Amino acid sequence: MNDRTKPKSQPRKAPIIKAGAKGKSPSRIRGLHHHAIHRVWERHDHALKLYRTSAYDRVKIVKAGLPAKYVKVLTVFMHMPIEKFYRTTGLARPTVDRKIRSSKRLSQDESERVLGIARLVGQAQNLVEQSGGAAEFDAGRWVGDWLQKPLPALDGKSPGELMDTVDGRALVSDLLSQQQSGAYG
Repeated sequence: MNDRTKPKSQPRKAPIIKAGAKGKSPSRIRGLHHHAIHRVWERHDHALKLYRTSAYDRVKIVKAGLPAKYVKVLTVFMHMPIEKFYRTTGLARPTVDRKIRSSKRLSQDESERVLGIARLVGQAQNLVEQSGGAAEFDAGRWVGDWLQKPLPALDGKSPGELMDTVDGRALVSDLLSQQQSGAYG
């Protein structure tokens, strides 16, 4: 084989979050109904796995870029209107919608913002599990609601107002950790 006929090797992909039934990737969720996406997400504990994933693996995921369709999967799971999700993360809707339609990946910055929200859902689920919480706890819905509530610890701002920056996401994650001990009001 010469160089023009030799198949090009595909770059090694970072671990990707699967959003469909066994073997289906987020790019294959097009035909799934919202309830099916929600059941699949819960069954596989994606957010919890992301929260527990090593920092090194998260860096690989972000650098490879999350599939853009993951935005829709996450908003459905969180019961959050997509417009609110875009405002919370600071993502440009036309750009992400175009990437969704063409089955592209999010940029590194976009992936980092979306992953930050997903990890927050996993963190909430982890806190409930550590506290001996009920299995029926809906971490996605709870985080979606909590992000919109003004908090005294944030001078009356909502956690969602901080999710568009790295330091803001870290601060919100810290506040969520303090929920378990009741350290803030």
